[in-house]
Amino acid sequence: MKSRLSLFSVTLAAAIMVAPVQLSAQAAKSAYTPQEYIDKEMKKDPKCLNAVAAIKAVDKNGKVVAEWNSNLPVLTASTLKTVTTGLALVYFGENHRFSTTLKYSGSVKDGVLFGNLWIVGGGDPTLGSEDGMAYPIDSIFGVWTDAMKQLGIRKVQGNIVIDDSYLDREVIPSSWAWGNIGYDYGSAPSGLPFHQDIQNVRIVPGKKVGDKPQVIVLYPQIPGFKYINDLTTGEAKSGDWSEYNASDLARVGKFTGSVPVDRDTIKSTISNKFSYLSCGVAFRDFAVSQGISILGPDVLPLEEAQKEDLTEIVTTYSPELWKIVGQTLLVSDNFYAETLFKQLGKKMFGQGSYSAAKRAARIILDSLGVNRTGYTQDDGSGLSRENYLSPDFFCNFYTVMAKQPCFEKFVGGMPYPGVGTFRNVLTDKKKYDSKIASGVHAKSGSLSCVKTYAGYVYAGPKHGLIKFAILINNYACPTRDIQKHLEGFMYSLASAD
Repeated sequence: MKSRLSLFSVTLAAAIMVAPVQLSAQAAKSAYTPQEYIDKEMKKDPKCLNAVAAIKAVDKNGKVVAEWNSNLPVLTASTLKTVTTGLALVYFGENHRFSTTLKYSGSVKDGVLFGNLWIVGGGDPTLGSEDGMAYPIDSIFGVWTDAMKQLGIRKVQGNIVIDDSYLDREVIPSSWAWGNIGYDYGSAPSGLPFHQDIQNVRIVPGKKVGDKPQVIVLYPQIPGFKYINDLTTGEAKSGDWSEYNASDLARVGKFTGSVPVDRDTIKSTISNKFSYLSCGVAFRDFAVSQGISILGPDVLPLEEAQKEDLTEIVTTYSPELWKIVGQTLLVSDNFYAETLFKQLGKKMFGQGSYSAAKRAARIILDSLGVNRTGYTQDDGSGLSRENYLSPDFFCNFYTVMAKQPCFEKFVGGMPYPGVGTFRNVLTDKKKYDSKIASGVHAKSGSLSCVKTYAGYVYAGPKHGLIKFAILINNYACPTRDIQKHLEGFMYSLASAD
């Protein structure tokens, strides 16, 4: 999930999607129409018949190009991100930015702040992110320290207080599995996110089998956090079987499992349930490096601080929303998607909770005139196994999105063959002509026994812009056996005249 692709990739995708792809007359098209591919390939394969398949494709005129169980709601996996990001673009506007504000309490005299510094979050998911589209954290912190110096603040007598109340503290949506929440893809939104709510760690195996490996937390730090190391060093070539679990109930995390003795080091990213405190620690260290003395020893969460009258020092902002959406779709970033989802509830109801987000999503869909039959959304990223959407709903939603002013940015952020999560999709030159395959711009999704794709295809003049979803659930075979049909169907759409 945490692949680092630059903003160039996002803007390149947007540029490519300005106009439909023109197909070469010599291109090797699919041997089947989309419906023929379903009937003659997928329905003849027992591996598909023993799974749950739900498919639909609709062309520029609203004509059904292909379908199979199109009204059946099934698990979506990460294709749900297209719904979350589309709603965010429509509701906030493509150029919306999220904020973070530095404030102070008390008074300033002779270069000394007799009070506390407050970092007040606005749910900016890019704060401290290492993604190419995000502003470097040193530049953000630099703006904060420069603003302090302009006010004459050279020394702070008090502490740093963290106000993350903008979004509710919910460590995970209620339907996420416990086993998901320790990993980087299981990081839930925070009112003051930092570094995408993850920590970079390094695990060094022991010298011999049975030794305890060393766990080194690189960045960022969590004040007062305890790491329990129950890892062991396993046999050579045994693989990395390390696991990490943590919650927001206490500042404790636990490493379990094993790592192979023949590995020098294992780099990993784990979920940070106290990212708001990490932000405070990182800023304190930066401010000190810039010559600002902070005498208070603590970084305090909101619940441990007294209510104070505050004065704003400076407010900084995220990149434009369309850039966040592009990165979310391109690399399938769960954290960005979850944050955008909860931002919907905060904007509409003043409550940054999953409950409010789900209500807001339904209201926005209704306002757009999207038929919600076949739509059940439980989170923003698709990690939950309680998200059930039908291909009918996807096609209805995509049809409406194609009419929105933000459509170019929406489809421009989606992966296409060779790029992002499509880097290995429809790229086999022995099977697919790249000129034809380049017409596919869509989102992939995967969970255990779930493989899905949904998005848009620029086909020939007759069909134009095709909206589609192909969702396969509960298959009992290697994923590669299902993947070939998913790619074959998408290629048949791109080949459609």
